[in-house]
Formats: sequence, structure tokens, C-alpha cells
Amino acid sequence: LVIVQRGWGTPQEMVGSWAGAMGHTQWMPEVWLNMGVDFEGNGRISPFGRPDDALAGTANYIMKRGKYRRGEPWGFEARVPDGFDTQLADNRTWRSLDTWASRGVAMVDGKSIAGYDAEARLWLPGGAGGPALLLLPNFYAVRSYNPSSSYALAVCHLGDRVMGEGPFVTPWPNGERAMTLAEIQEVQVRLTRAGFDTGGTDGRVGSGTMRAVRAFQQQAGIEPADGYPGLKVLNALRGGR
Repeated sequence: LVIVQRGWGTPQEMVGSWAGAMGHTQWMPEVWLNMGVDFEGNGRISPFGRPDDALAGTANYIMKRGKYRRGEPWGFEARVPDGFDTQLADNRTWRSLDTWASRGVAMVDGKSIAGYDAEARLWLPGGAGGPALLLLPNFYAVRSYNPSSSYALAVCHLGDRVMGEGPFVTPWPNGERAMTLAEIQEVQVRLTRAGFDTGGTDGRVGSGTMRAVRAFQQQAGIEPADGYPGLKVLNALRGGR
């Protein structure tokens, strides 16, 4: 109602997703009111029509609420040694780059990461054998806009490609495709029924789901037991019914 009262939109055009997000970059009403920017300079803020306001408002959100650090990268592709403990790649624990280097982690081209004054989290988005990513604070600034690491990775990697950078050096293992939301939820439901606590069945892969998957992999003899809820895990769960 406040948005309509301000003349920024009409009830007819305020159509959005099931959660209430609207426009080019899916603003929630609160973001529209408090983070929106009149980049067009026409006296109204709108995520519809020309994308100027939508992009500016989203950038404003990531800068102010996500604490985006201008001029810093979001992270980079890394290389982990054979036999690396994949439990360390939990996309959760901050460690200094010196600490990661001491565990054998290096840049994907083999260059050392030691000596850099930064902390990073390690993530294997495709499980063991796929790309290894060292994530810096700007990755989580982007993720503050949508609490999904897959979403943030898509945005960050697309930005890199637009700027002329290449694809990831390491391919996804066995060409395995990404799991759909419904498939991840099915994994979570089946794990929970089998006695492995995932901490919820929302289709998002958090530390609880990874712990549950790893425990199931160890019990079922699936190697490597990396906590990655891929198609191999889903098929094994389906086979066990």
C-alpha cells in the first residue's frame, strides 16, 4: 500500500513470485521501499519497465546490506591435493589462505596462495573431483540477496564471463548435471526417513544436509564420501526405498 501511495506502482502491475518478489531482479516489497534507487530520475522507483532502477537498487542492496567490498574478487578456482579431506570444504568455515595452503590447496594453475592477507571458505559445488572454489567475502555479499550458494555462484561466474574471463578449468565430475530443487528435496526426505537428520527438507544444501549425505555415503559404501547430494546418492536412496 505504501508503494502505491507513493506512486511507484499500481496494484495491477505488482505481480510477482509465490514469495512476493517482483520485477527484473525480484525485489521483495521491503527492498523496494528501503533499498530502491530512482536511477532513471523520473521521480518514481520501479523494478518493472526499463531495468535501470532494478539493477541500481539491487546493487545498492548488495553494497549496503551485503557489505560488498569494491575492487575485491568474489573468490577463485582452486586445486586440492589427492586425498584431500572433503569435510573441510563445507562452505562454512573461514580459514586463512595460509592455512589452506598448508593443507595443499593452491590456485587452479598451481600457484601458491600463501602470503595473502585474506580468509576464505572452500566449496566443492560438484562434489569431489569437480571444481574447488575458495570463496571470499564478496561471494557472501552476493549471496545475501538470495541465500543460495548456487544462485550466488551463477551470478558471480556470469559476471566473470561478461568481463571476458574463461570457464572453470576443472569440469564437473563425470559430466554430472546439477540437481533440481525437487531432487534435492527428495534426497532430504529420503535421508530423513532413513534416520539421517538433514535439518530440514527445503531443497537447499546446508551443513546439515551435507553431514547426513556423508553419513549415508559411508554406510552405503559410496566413494568418495564427500557429502555431495548428487544423482548417485539419489539413485542409491531410491534403490533402498
